[in-house]
Amino acid sequence: MSGHVTGAVAALADELPRWVSLLRAPNPGPMTLDGTNTWVLRAPEADHCVVVDPGPADEGHLARIAEQGPVGLILITHGHLDHTEGAARLSELLGGVHVLAVDPAHTIGGDPLTEPAEQLGGFGLEIRLLNTPGHTADSVCFLVEHGGERVVLTGDTILGRGTTVVAHPDGHLGDYLRSLELLSAYTGIPALPGHGPALADCAAAADFYLAHRHARLDQVRAAVDAGAHTPAEVVGAVYADVDRSLWWAAEWSVRAQLEYLGVGTGESAPGVSGLEHT
Repeated sequence: MSGHVTGAVAALADELPRWVSLLRAPNPGPMTLDGTNTWVLRAPEADHCVVVDPGPADEGHLARIAEQGPVGLILITHGHLDHTEGAARLSELLGGVHVLAVDPAHTIGGDPLTEPAEQLGGFGLEIRLLNTPGHTADSVCFLVEHGGERVVLTGDTILGRGTTVVAHPDGHLGDYLRSLELLSAYTGIPALPGHGPALADCAAAADFYLAHRHARLDQVRAAVDAGAHTPAEVVGAVYADVDRSLWWAAEWSVRAQLEYLGVGTGESAPGVSGLEHT
């Protein structure tokens, strides 16, 4: 049976390329783990860096990011506020630096990210867009390469610890499983998540997530066959090992699971961030 996951789902990265640095936002919590990870990417020969996920509108955190400047581009993995709330303010602090996201509402000064495998060149880095919906409809990852070293910035699609919420209806489990299958191709490449520590192998983490999700689906099928018909009833049967204070978030994932299985989902739920127990 699949229990809740609180630890790392793959080996932690021993070291990262010297052109990668992490600034963690001061917003820890059950949905954000240690806080939102803001990743700063700077090729050794480049003047400008690229910032991924500015995080919340915390002036101290945004000032720390600005100190890493000059910044040439700000990228967004998905639209949840713990990743995007500070983007407009950071762009302002940096003199109008472009912010690129899938959602036009989070895009500033450029065109929304729309093309799978789109190349986002410049600043001495090769950056490729990976279309990975599922956690949210607008979720993407970024494959970044410099000097033969590669990393995958996974946002909340893969976390550094535990698993993530797929919140119906914005999140979609079928899309999420396909996104994990895509990420399972990146063997031996570090995953830089939106929350938690960096992982040594993106593919290993994706494979673990796939196995965990399919095991959960088996549990949900069994619960429905045993007479659990509402999301709350399924949570009580399947997520009994999860702290009750987090059952409200588990219920959002259950709605996505029931939708995937073709069972009625009841009320829709708003989008959420990462969660280490679902």
